[in-house]
Amino acid sequence: MTDPVTDAATSPAEGRPHVEAVCLSGGHHFSKTPSASVELVAGLGVAGDAHAGETVQHLSRIARDPSQPNLRQVHLIHVELLDELRAHGHEVSTGDLGENVTTRGVPLLELPTGTRLHLGDDAVIEVTGLRNPCAQIDRFSPGMLTRVVGTDDDGNVVRRAGVMAVVVAGGVVRPGDAITVELPERPHRALQPV
Repeated sequence: MTDPVTDAATSPAEGRPHVEAVCLSGGHHFSKTPSASVELVAGLGVAGDAHAGETVQHLSRIARDPSQPNLRQVHLIHVELLDELRAHGHEVSTGDLGENVTTRGVPLLELPTGTRLHLGDDAVIEVTGLRNPCAQIDRFSPGMLTRVVGTDDDGNVVRRAGVMAVVVAGGVVRPGDAITVELPERPHRALQPV
């Protein structure tokens, strides 16, 4: 049996894992604006982005407990999901769903908690969990929420709207930068919403 993470991390140049786009927003908006580059800052997130900080920055989480650690410094979505959503009639581009980094060739949703992703030459982020999609997705494009959250055959909730991470090592990240996957030691823990 093959390991999808290892296979993705070592695929040939055409399909090599890489950064498709980088995005940020200085305000608390649902969508983020594509950029030529972003700077990741260790322990904080994306420089200039409204969600950067040591403690929670999402408004709903601040209202509940502003002292919580920010496990959602960087939001990642795989471009393959955007391709799938477009195939179902949703007009969606990189940054539209609020992600900071859009990836290609990395099975984000299959990664275990604690996976480190090396982005470009210097930046390293650590995956903390799944994004928990909310009704804002349907406000962006009606019917999209059912495409990114559902249930499996056993009735378990399946979330597909990307993963969240914290910045371990800072650096500038640009579209086209290579992504290297570093799995944590076993036993692996499945991603949970954060």
